[in-house]
Amino acid sequence: MSEANARVQKVADQLQRELAVLIQMEIRDPRIGMVSITGVDVSRDLAYAKVYITVMNSLGDDAEVNDSTLAAPGDLDRLEITESLKALEKASGYLRTLLAKRLKLRAVPKLQFRYDNSIERGHRLSNLIDEALAADQKRALDE
Repeated sequence: MSEANARVQKVADQLQRELAVLIQMEIRDPRIGMVSITGVDVSRDLAYAKVYITVMNSLGDDAEVNDSTLAAPGDLDRLEITESLKALEKASGYLRTLLAKRLKLRAVPKLQFRYDNSIERGHRLSNLIDEALAADQKRALDE
């Protein structure tokens, strides 16, 4: 790993740690639910940073809606993800200002928020594997 790549990775790691704290403690937008930062990719020139997030389900007052949204991702989950991304994009300038005060960088990268669906994809693959194993066991018992 070259020295430039090591620096970019250090900046990305530091941005991830600082953003996790800042979003939780400083952003007061009700559209932002339980957001977790899964990764940060910083461009080689440190001008841009893609911040990958996941949105955890937040519970509402209606138990029936909670059960339906926690069981499988649906329209409400997608709406919550979309609203969280919009709110984070709107707050990106404020977050950059806070980052500039906390980090010792000449220029703070411009933040671009993206939804990371790897957890959702991993859960779906895990379910497929479980189904395949159950089908194999059933077939073995039938023989």
